[in-house]
Amino acid sequence: MSDSSQWAVLFGGPSPEHEISILTGLQAERVLTTSGEAVLPIYWAPSGEWFLVPSGSEAKDFIDGVPSGSKPIEVRLSGNSGLFIKRRLGADELEISAVLMTLHGGVGEGGGAAALFALLGIPATGSSLFAGAVGMDKLAFGGLMEVAGVPTLRRELLSSIVDPSFEGPYIVKPRFGGSSIGIEIVEDVEAARAIAQASAHLRAGAVVEPYRPDLVDLNISFRTFPSLETTAVERPLRAEKADAKSGLYSYAEKYLSGGAGSETGFMSAPREFPAKLAPGVAEKAREVALRTAEVTGLTGIVRVDLLLDEKTNDLYVNEVNSIPGAMALYLWAPTVPPAQVLKDALIEARDHRVVAPASGFGSGAALRAAGGIAGKLVGLDGPRG
Repeated sequence: MSDSSQWAVLFGGPSPEHEISILTGLQAERVLTTSGEAVLPIYWAPSGEWFLVPSGSEAKDFIDGVPSGSKPIEVRLSGNSGLFIKRRLGADELEISAVLMTLHGGVGEGGGAAALFALLGIPATGSSLFAGAVGMDKLAFGGLMEVAGVPTLRRELLSSIVDPSFEGPYIVKPRFGGSSIGIEIVEDVEAARAIAQASAHLRAGAVVEPYRPDLVDLNISFRTFPSLETTAVERPLRAEKADAKSGLYSYAEKYLSGGAGSETGFMSAPREFPAKLAPGVAEKAREVALRTAEVTGLTGIVRVDLLLDEKTNDLYVNEVNSIPGAMALYLWAPTVPPAQVLKDALIEARDHRVVAPASGFGSGAALRAAGGIAGKLVGLDGPRG
């Protein structure tokens, strides 16, 4: 299966989901190397530094920081751009065919890493800067779905000036961030505003949605290469315990339910797969996923989180994960080998990436017509009188 390509897997990054990204990255590296691929595992530390870590590293190797034997990487944007291994005298460039991005949350999943690798000139999986940013902005994503006619629950900005257009109780979510961290349930808008002021996750912006504990979670994944296709539908099963009465699929259930030493929670969490659904619901979920792919422009391997009303069979898009936990391999495994899913994403990045124009097309006309900059300062000297 292997060719002459040199792949890299990037994980870590500045995000509350940093540790989950490590798990996804290590898993992806192991899947690729086991299939015969050449892989460079690259760790983006919380300090902002980048490291080439030893192949076959384990999760425990990162508990106290950067694993022993790691080599510092220099990220160069100016001049001879690229990734370089620092040496005592100079540096050696890493020859990379494409990077598998396994960053979760933060600027990594939100388009920042896509922009970085576009500037580096290195192909990378995941979506464009623009599509990734929409996926991580819950208000923008909800508005996009609503305008496009894709069924979704009403989602509005938690404003200090305007009350929501619908009555509580509300689910309050961080506007920018993952799907499981910082979520609160409140009775009224005053409580929502108070919690938002006190929460580090909500302070940068929050959205409110109707609290619907009657709805159940469903997940489906799509990928865009070698063709646009979807997986079967999964239904995560929540633990039967007192704190599960909220109806929310929590961070612990989502990522940690397998316990110490387990795979990532997505792989070992209790679930029904394929989900047992009423006739027509699975096909409706597939249609919604394909429509979400079309409207957002997301590429690569994506997971769409849905909500189902089992009484009416109404289906709603909740969120989209442009870099899903465990790369959604557990959803693809029954139909496509995990290594093939990852390699297809890398080939898509290498051979079929969308490249935006890097400069304008004015040919200097605007600069020649501008005259002196002093003329552009007229009227900017402040109030008169």
